[in-house]
Amino acid sequence: MKKLVIAICMMLGLAGAATAQTAAPATTTTTKPAKVVKMKTPKTAPAAGMKADGTPDMRLKANKAKAAAPVTGPSKKDGTPDMRYKANKTKKGSSK
Repeated sequence: MKKLVIAICMMLGLAGAATAQTAAPATTTTTKPAKVVKMKTPKTAPAAGMKADGTPDMRLKANKAKAAAPVTGPSKKDGTPDMRYKANKTKKGSSK
C-alpha cells in the first residue's frame, strides 16, 4: 500500500511539472513603454554635526559627548538606559 501511494504521488508530481513547462502564448503587438519622468527634489544641506538621514554624526567630539550624557530615567543592571520607560526614549534625529 505504501508503494502504491508513493507511485501515485510521483505520477502527480511529474504531471504537474510537465504542465508547468508550457510556454505562454506570444503576443504579436509590441508597444513601447512610456517614458518615466523623475522629479528632482532639491537636496538640503544637513545641519552641522548631523548625517543626511538626520542622526548625529558620531565622528564629531561634540556628538560623542552628548551620547555619553548620564541617563535621566531608570537604567538596567549593566548601566544602559531601560528603553521601556518614556524618560529614556528620544525622538529620532533630535539631540539632547
